[in-house]
Amino acid sequence: MKYNHRRIEKKWQKEWARRGIYKTKENHKKPKCYVLDMFPYPSGEGLHVGHPKGYIATDIYSRFKTMNGFSILHPMGWDAFGLPAENFAIKHKVHPRIAVEKNIKRFKEQLSILGFNYDWSREINTTDPSYYQWTQWIFLQLFKKGLAYEAYEPINWCPSCQTGLANEDLDGNQCERCGTVVEKRQMRQWMLRITKYADRLLKDLKKLDWPESIKEAQRNWIGRSEGAEIDFPIRHAQFSIKVFTTRPDTLFGATYMVLAPEHKMVEKLKSQISNIKEVESYIKKAKSKTELERQQSEKDKTGVELKGIRAINPATKEEIPIFIADYVLVHYGVGAIMAVPAHDERDFTFAKKFGLPILEVIRLDSADENSLLPYTGDGILINSEKFDGMCSEDAKRAITEFVGGKIAVQYKLRDWVFSRQRYWGEPIPLVHCAQCGIAPIPEKDLPILLPEVKRYTPTGTGESPLAGIAKWVHTKCPKCKGVAERETNTMPQWAGSSWYYLRYIDPKNKKTLVDKKKGQYWLPVDMYVGGAEHATRHLIYARFWHKFLFDIGAAHYPEPFKKLQHVGLIAGEDGQKMSKRYGNVVNPDDMVKKVGADALRLYEMFMGPFDQSVAWNVEGILGPRRFLDRVWKFAQKFEGATSKKKYYVSIGGTKLITTEENTKLVRRITHKTIKKVGQDINEFHFNTAISSLMVLLNEFESYALSGELFRSEFFMFLKLLAPFAPHLTEEIWKNVLKNKKSIHLELWPTFNPKLLEETTFELIVQVNGKMRDKINAPIDISQKDAEELTFSREKVKNILGTNQPRKVIFVPRRLINIVL
Repeated sequence: MKYNHRRIEKKWQKEWARRGIYKTKENHKKPKCYVLDMFPYPSGEGLHVGHPKGYIATDIYSRFKTMNGFSILHPMGWDAFGLPAENFAIKHKVHPRIAVEKNIKRFKEQLSILGFNYDWSREINTTDPSYYQWTQWIFLQLFKKGLAYEAYEPINWCPSCQTGLANEDLDGNQCERCGTVVEKRQMRQWMLRITKYADRLLKDLKKLDWPESIKEAQRNWIGRSEGAEIDFPIRHAQFSIKVFTTRPDTLFGATYMVLAPEHKMVEKLKSQISNIKEVESYIKKAKSKTELERQQSEKDKTGVELKGIRAINPATKEEIPIFIADYVLVHYGVGAIMAVPAHDERDFTFAKKFGLPILEVIRLDSADENSLLPYTGDGILINSEKFDGMCSEDAKRAITEFVGGKIAVQYKLRDWVFSRQRYWGEPIPLVHCAQCGIAPIPEKDLPILLPEVKRYTPTGTGESPLAGIAKWVHTKCPKCKGVAERETNTMPQWAGSSWYYLRYIDPKNKKTLVDKKKGQYWLPVDMYVGGAEHATRHLIYARFWHKFLFDIGAAHYPEPFKKLQHVGLIAGEDGQKMSKRYGNVVNPDDMVKKVGADALRLYEMFMGPFDQSVAWNVEGILGPRRFLDRVWKFAQKFEGATSKKKYYVSIGGTKLITTEENTKLVRRITHKTIKKVGQDINEFHFNTAISSLMVLLNEFESYALSGELFRSEFFMFLKLLAPFAPHLTEEIWKNVLKNKKSIHLELWPTFNPKLLEETTFELIVQVNGKMRDKINAPIDISQKDAEELTFSREKVKNILGTNQPRKVIFVPRRLINIVL
């Protein structure tokens, strides 16, 4: 009978749901495995074939862990707040809530036809008030601990999305969502002090089993720099300018200073700057540039000297000029640098352009007077008075102490710009009171519901659309009961996704974020799978929130995600990213109808290494389908079969005798496959696991041609295939082989190490060092027997002729070399 994937897949999906075989069971006597996908935001376009790649992988992995005796938590939910959902709603002129509900329904339909083992009773949705009640609760805890604060500083503003953005939301100098070049705009916003956790975020990376590329991206984003803070006095003034430098050993070579155009000292010294109009003009131009434009190393360095004022180098006591230049950023370090052109490429270029002194103070070899500048490495100090001859490392601390500076650490990481001037997000649970200032909403009054509105498009004024809803905005202060106004900015999309993995553990709990015992059992997430593009956004934010929740006792284990696996992109057949814009989208629904869910699952895992990008090939999916057809056809040979003796199988009244020698060979390759497939699933090497299964099926088929069948080995094969092709294997297991229990509740086969031991090897035969023959020889063959076997070969006899060997070299388990 032909394999009818449509009938069989629908049947088993209904049966699995009816029986609840994927319901999460907390068995504290068993080891646990928490397997998690980065949950999707439900876009209106639905899924294309690239989206399920990670979901298929976690399904295979969690099924494998179930069969290995683990209690499994493998949930799914929806990241439905934020700009993507709201922009879709605005474009299609439909309320975001309605759009999200419709899109989620579509996504669930598409996921359901792929046979995933999600426990849908734990489904979450970030826009559900029962969920975002706890997002608001977390914000309140951050606020109470001083980690959430109001600020009035320049932020990234997207003119198209009409909202403020965090640095992590940018792609270079563009909005990551819409591609518009962002502007700097000074406005009120809420910030989270993620910088307070910078050291721990950096230090704890070593605890994680993550791809090194992801960890390195986080290290670079956090950007820890060890150095010194040093004060440069201002001539004829009672104050100084503080600089942060990682190279205090070069202080004697500092020949000028540079301030960021926004540095507060410029305004403070305004009356003393003789060219103030030129300076103000430069500042205005700098504000129109993005940080990316200002930091580009290849661009021509610009700047203006603050004429009329001078700084004093605290080491040499000499006066040096002060410049403002846009390559210095006000929030990196302290917004001011000491410039040492002999030992910094950027300073060197600037000094050359403006004709500033270049004084060498470090040499790799103090005797080499012809060293090329700028030299940016460590070395021996010269031209540094009493510190001459000292090595750089020792001089850093010594010179810092000499000038009264202090050792300090700075970070590239900035505090998280948390508020958005949009409608579709969690309301921030605070009120503004004339008497009490900013007051938190009592926890018992959560959630603060997002009000229903007719107009939800962004205002563009820096105010959220919520600001125009007087009935919602005007409220009572929870402290003094006087007149107050609600906070009208909303939270970003990242809020709900920074802790969602916790709620899956205890999704129906109305009293607390997550039950302590359940949290202790399931945390941390054992396997987290998703896109590498989240390395410096979601993954940093979630780690920050988790560490905070760990500190206050609301979460367990100091890190949320123990092991991380990123997913390689599936591009269109044209090699471009799948998009309606390029017309290269392939719908998974169409593939499932054509070849079946199991074939699609196999193909996406077989295309190439899981973490590498590959291009879709519509013809390529036919190979996995043919493989499944062969499995189905071969299984029919066992219909009604019963095992009689160790090497006998009775089929349809015909007794087939399986020889003991062939049984040993098939058992050996079967047990090799068990070991290989298990290792490959653990390491997410799905393509090579599938290849091994294909090789094993070839072996079964070749022996079947001569009338030999291997029932127990085929049973093992089906269990190995089950996580990859759950529908086909369940049908064969229960309706062809007549087993009562679901194959997905069976135990994973174990391999016998003794059967993996090789009994033969390929003996290379050389004559005068050149390979002439290959012989299949026993693994423990002696030199005497190897020589006898070799000299008996016709090919060797013909080569030797009448020549007598001068000597024979034998390398056990490798080769025999006849030297004439």
